[in-house]
Amino acid sequence: MIRRSKDERGAALLSVLLLVAVMTVIAATALDRLTLATRIAGSAATVDQGRAYSFAAEQIALGRVADLVGRDTSRLTLAGGWLGREFALPLPGGEARARLADANNCFNLNALVTEAAPGRLSQRAGAIAQFAELMTLLGVNAGEAKAIAGASADWIDSDSNDGPEGAEDGVYRSMQTSYLPANRKMADISELRAVRGVTPKIYARLKSWICVLPVADPIRLNVNTLTPEQAPLIAMLRPGEIGIANARAALAARPADGYGSSVRFWKSGPLAGVDPGDAAEQAGMTSRWLTLTTNVTMGDGYLTSVSLIDAYGGAPAAGAAPPSVVRRDWGESD
Repeated sequence: MIRRSKDERGAALLSVLLLVAVMTVIAATALDRLTLATRIAGSAATVDQGRAYSFAAEQIALGRVADLVGRDTSRLTLAGGWLGREFALPLPGGEARARLADANNCFNLNALVTEAAPGRLSQRAGAIAQFAELMTLLGVNAGEAKAIAGASADWIDSDSNDGPEGAEDGVYRSMQTSYLPANRKMADISELRAVRGVTPKIYARLKSWICVLPVADPIRLNVNTLTPEQAPLIAMLRPGEIGIANARAALAARPADGYGSSVRFWKSGPLAGVDPGDAAEQAGMTSRWLTLTTNVTMGDGYLTSVSLIDAYGGAPAAGAAPPSVVRRDWGESD
């Protein structure tokens, strides 16, 4: 018979307990990772399903836009209460809410340049003045507004020469965190934050008034869908000549069926004494660009998509082609 000491029996017991502890930790880790993997898989499935529902909402919206444009290809008004109205779409195990907005009624940052040839962007002086005027009307210091407008145009244009009040490579290289301007059309309004002079406070003030469209055409608002609260957009068209009060009055006095022509709008009472000059056609009667914001809720999952719709479908005029989605962003904007 082999006799084991008490120390040997204690060491064996300790080894068993240590092995049990190690196995417990391994099991807990494996279970935790399995739970995480299950959640990730579930979240991925929810996102995929949410995107599918967002695509379905887009198709419904495209049909709605086609109907709106088909009523009168020369005029888009508020008739039907479509602007800003939320449409609820019941879904299995959730709900989607979609809302259409007029994407024409904002300052398109890409309008600061003109594209004479593909990829060749040069500054548009009139748009720069209008952007500076809009910022001033929104409470930005006039000097800062001119500097930001000039720097924004330099950020987009193709050359590396400083424009009036502008900023090109040399200015950004000298910053503490150096970088270079894009020298191309902007893809998102958040790019404005990188432009010299744009502070978080100024960006927050401008955010709801600016947009980025995939074209470098002159600003063309739709005076038939603008609200009186958006009067600064009209006032900016003729810097120093139109007050916000008169612009607001002209929008408030809009006929029920909208203005029939730019001439009729500029001759309306509050603006009768204003010479629109080059800005005459910038007060348009219809809208090419619309945005669809869709919020899909499924259980604990939540997905937001923002789709930019071309009501002309790529054609030069309304009604020649069905509306189409030209850009889609997932998640809430910054």
